Amino acid sequence: MSKRDSDPERRLQPETEVETEDSGEPETDDSDDWKETREDLSELNLKNKKLKTGKRQHSCSECGKRFNQKGHLTTHMLVHTGEKAFSCSVCSKSFTQRGNLTQHMLVHTGEKAFSCSVCSKSFTLRQSLTTHMLVHTGEKAFSCSVCSKSFTQRQHLTTHMLVHTGQKAFSCSVCSKSFTQRQHLTTHMLVHTGEKPFSCSVCSKSFTRRQHLTTHMLVHTGEKPFSCSVCSKSVTLRQSLTRHMLVHTGQKPFSCSVCSKSFTLRGNLTTHMLVHTGEKPFSCSVCSKSFTKESDPHMLVHTGEKAFSCSVCSKIHTGEKAFSCSVCSKSFTHRQSLTTHMLVHTGEKAFSCSVCSKSFTLDKV
Repeated sequence: MSKRDSDPERRLQPETEVETEDSGEPETDDSDDWKETREDLSELNLKNKKLKTGKRQHSCSECGKRFNQKGHLTTHMLVHTGEKAFSCSVCSKSFTQRGNLTQHMLVHTGEKAFSCSVCSKSFTLRQSLTTHMLVHTGEKAFSCSVCSKSFTQRQHLTTHMLVHTGQKAFSCSVCSKSFTQRQHLTTHMLVHTGEKPFSCSVCSKSFTRRQHLTTHMLVHTGEKPFSCSVCSKSVTLRQSLTRHMLVHTGQKPFSCSVCSKSFTLRGNLTTHMLVHTGEKPFSCSVCSKSFTKESDPHMLVHTGEKAFSCSVCSKIHTGEKAFSCSVCSKSFTHRQSLTTHMLVHTGEKAFSCSVCSKSFTLDKV
């Protein structure tokens, strides 16, 4: 047995030849691939590190806002350029992002794929369903740091904070009146344009706000869902019930800053202030005579119209008194008579003598 064969370690080695000839391939190929792979991994690790640490490398040249990803910066730049590259094929409305267009198309298709498991109400967006669920859970996760009032949505909290800051960033280009929210400005502009986009399907009466139309529809349905706990009187609006309750409490929360007279309604205070200012903001389009109230019957002088005429002699013969006082149940044939009568209960005397300052309930005494 040779010395080679007697070596136990050598016997365990596989008998293979070692190639020493030139293969014709550069020996550095494998090392270059590994180097390139290491560089790719290093770059990926750097990106992940940036994302984890929150470092934002991409900065907007217009406003300085920074982003983690270049794509987010590209999308953000559309805010400054105003470009809206994605247009709806139905109504031609345009959007800055394709995703916003996709969501908008649901308006035309009517598809509502996300349903509430509690009340089965459906929504076009998952986020809308998530927000809706807070109605059932009662959760209000966003709290004001000033007054601790809570809200279900962050946007509602953001809007609420303007109450404390007093900021009104949206100004009317016509009269310079300012608002805290863009939507309030949009609604205000209808005052200048005269546009009333919401029409009643029953009588075709139009309104500037959807909520006003919703309220108006109660005239046709006759629904009065809010009842007074004292006298059981029913009204169509919650706000109307709140005002009605002042009849029972006697509370007059709105005071005149000039004469300290108090009123149950803000509108009554606004009208009362005209006594001190002498302002008559409503003018007749025929003779330019001015009035403190918009609904003054003066126009009947020019038109000759007699809106409530008896077919026999232009007087009322039935004796019907359709307008009843909610306090003492006294009835009247005319709404204006009831309005005047209510002054007995409110004690309001809106008309003052310019000589002795004595006050009266009626303008003509």
